Amino acid sequence: MAQNNTNSVKEKANGEASYVLADISYINDAVFMGRRDSVAAPYVFPSIGYYDKSGFYVDASVSYLVGSEENRVDLFLGSVGYITNGEKLSGGISGTAYFFNDASYNVKSEVVADLSGFLSYDLKVLEVSAMVSTYFNNGGSPDIFTGLMLDRIFYSSDKSFLINPSITMYAGSQYFYQEYYSTSRLGNRKGQGRGTMDSEPAVATTVEIQEASEFNILNVEISLPLQYYHKQFIFSFTPVLALPQTSATITTEDSVISEDLDSTFYFSAGIGYWFNTKKQP
Repeated sequence: MAQNNTNSVKEKANGEASYVLADISYINDAVFMGRRDSVAAPYVFPSIGYYDKSGFYVDASVSYLVGSEENRVDLFLGSVGYITNGEKLSGGISGTAYFFNDASYNVKSEVVADLSGFLSYDLKVLEVSAMVSTYFNNGGSPDIFTGLMLDRIFYSSDKSFLINPSITMYAGSQYFYQEYYSTSRLGNRKGQGRGTMDSEPAVATTVEIQEASEFNILNVEISLPLQYYHKQFIFSFTPVLALPQTSATITTEDSVISEDLDSTFYFSAGIGYWFNTKKQP
C-alpha cells in the first residue's frame, strides 16, 4: 500500500517535485511471511515521510495496538531509502530499524532491522518485481528472504481510482520464527504481553525449529489493493489472502510439535495526504 501511494504521488507530481506524505492506517492483524500469533494483533499506525525528487526518502511510523484487552504503542520504526523510476525499469534500496515494545507478541517482534532491495520491470501486460531482504534478529541469526511479485495496475479514465491485483511468492529462512517461538509463542512471554498465555512460566522453554536454517518457500500472497484519489487525499484499502508454506517442526525439551499452517485473510485501510514542499513553476 505504501509503495502504491508513493508511486501514485510521484506520478501526480510529475516526478519532478519533492513532497511529504502523511498517512494513518489500520490493519486487522500482524502477519509476516504468512505467520501470525494465535491472538490477533490489530494496529492503528500513523506515518509520515519525506520523499526528495532525487529519489531519496525518510519515513517514520508508530504502531498502536488496539486489541480488546491491550492498548499500547507496540512498535516504532524508521526507514531510509532510495527509489528510482525509469520508463520500464525501476528499483530501490532501503534500511529499516524496528523498536518493539518488550511485551509485544507480534510474530516479527524479535526483528531489530532489515536491509531490502527490489527491481521491477514493466512488461505492459504486467509488472514483474524481484525482491531480496536481510532481516536481523535479536539474539539470533539473520534471515535472508527473496520474493517474486506479478501485478498490474488498472486505472479509471480520470486516473482517480486504481485497482492493483497482485500475487507474490516469498522464500527464505525461519530464524525470526524460532526467536518468536522462543520468546512468545510457547509461554516465554516478554513483559506482560497477553499472547497465548496469561502468565509467564517459572522455567523458560528452549525452542528449536528444524527448518530455521533452510531456504524454503514460506508464503504465497494474493492481494487486491484499491486506491481512490481526491485532490491531495489518498484513500486505500488492501485485502490480502496469505497462503503460508513449509510448516515448522518445533522441538522443545520434552516434545516435538509439527505445526499446522492455515491460510489467513487480513486487510489494511488508510487515509493519506500529500503536498509538495515547493510550488511548481
